[in-house]
Amino acid sequence: MKKSDNMVWRFFASVRLALFSLLILATTSIIGTLIPQKNPPEFYINSFGQRTAQFFQLLDVSDMYNSWWFITLLLLFSVNLIVCTIDRLPNVWQMVVMNNLDTEPERLEKMPSRQVFHAHGDAQALAELATALLTKNGWKTRQGNKPSGLLLFSQKNAWSRLGVYAVHLSILIIFAGAIIGSLFGFKAGLMIPEGRSSDTVYETGTGKPIPLGFTLQCEDFNVSFYADGNTPKEFRSTLKVIDGSGKETPFTKNIIVNDPLNYKGITFYQSSYEPMQGFNINITNKATNAKKFFQIPIGQKIHWEETNIDFGIINQEVRSRMGDVSKLKIWFSDGQGEPSIFWMENNATQTISSPTAAYDFQASQVYATGLQVAKDPGVWTVYAGCTLMLIGLYVAFFLSHRRVWVYIVREEAADRCRIVVCGATNKNKIAFDKEFAALVECFTHDSTFHNA
Repeated sequence: MKKSDNMVWRFFASVRLALFSLLILATTSIIGTLIPQKNPPEFYINSFGQRTAQFFQLLDVSDMYNSWWFITLLLLFSVNLIVCTIDRLPNVWQMVVMNNLDTEPERLEKMPSRQVFHAHGDAQALAELATALLTKNGWKTRQGNKPSGLLLFSQKNAWSRLGVYAVHLSILIIFAGAIIGSLFGFKAGLMIPEGRSSDTVYETGTGKPIPLGFTLQCEDFNVSFYADGNTPKEFRSTLKVIDGSGKETPFTKNIIVNDPLNYKGITFYQSSYEPMQGFNINITNKATNAKKFFQIPIGQKIHWEETNIDFGIINQEVRSRMGDVSKLKIWFSDGQGEPSIFWMENNATQTISSPTAAYDFQASQVYATGLQVAKDPGVWTVYAGCTLMLIGLYVAFFLSHRRVWVYIVREEAADRCRIVVCGATNKNKIAFDKEFAALVECFTHDSTFHNA
């Protein structure tokens, strides 16, 4: 049975099926963009109502790109592309590799782009002169013998007919990359307070724990504000990677928005932060250079065991709704004289003097850095597919298969040769007509050839 007689084959080779699949995929993709994905059921109930949320759950709208029906659409479109390619590529390939010197003279006489010249002299000598003119215009020529004369042929960009099939292949590669990312990748979130670490992230939407295989530690966090003192201008995290054996790696990086940390195919993006109910305190005895770090809550008396120093944070001023602290009220005593009570800026250093010593007191609010975590092992496959698609689209839309023939036949009765210069293109005929006219002009300006 021929392929054209097989109804199943004709269905999957149909251009209408391709257009239908593209339309449905585009429409559903818009829906998936408008409706937030991978949120808890309560989100959809509160946002869309009980019945709509149940409908979303029935059709997996909350995780649409992994739903059975969306994957079925992708598979249908992929099969359609493959069958269309198998069905049409052999004929196109024949056009690319065919021997155009076998073209019949009668066909040349009927081409719309055609000019006839006459010239005196030997056919072979005229063929060599015509070859030189073609070469001068960028046409590499082959020659063949016909029963009644000589035929010259040249072509440009024969392979451009394959551009559309490069686009077909690129779409399949992009789909493959997306499937690889869906099966073996994840999107997750993580909140790490300063000085803490985590070896687990939590999948977006479901909250499912995902082991990293290494530990990520937040060494430091800093946030700067605009002049109003309330609006965050930039927040920056210092992250350190510790491998599975507990050994620190060279991967320590300051990350900001749009400058993430990448490690073992996992990317950590700076996405948010959260002020914590605690403070980092560094005290340095300027005389002995003794130092001590503390992480303390507000309203609690703290004792430095090796010394007579007691201190605490007794009040604070908050600058934003998030809880960012602007100023701290400190109580400090080293057992010598009256305790010191003073206000200081957050993330600043204050020098405290007592009868017998001086101390540098540094205080800063503890923050937790909010990270978006993504692993997508198929991303380079998708990039390769996109690159191939751009190349294929350029070839398909901006390049054309252009062909030129020069047929030289001896007219014994008139003691001269008749030269037919003709050409054809598979698209962009206006540009080809200009190129063909320039070629004809070269023949016209040569005194050997005369217009018929």
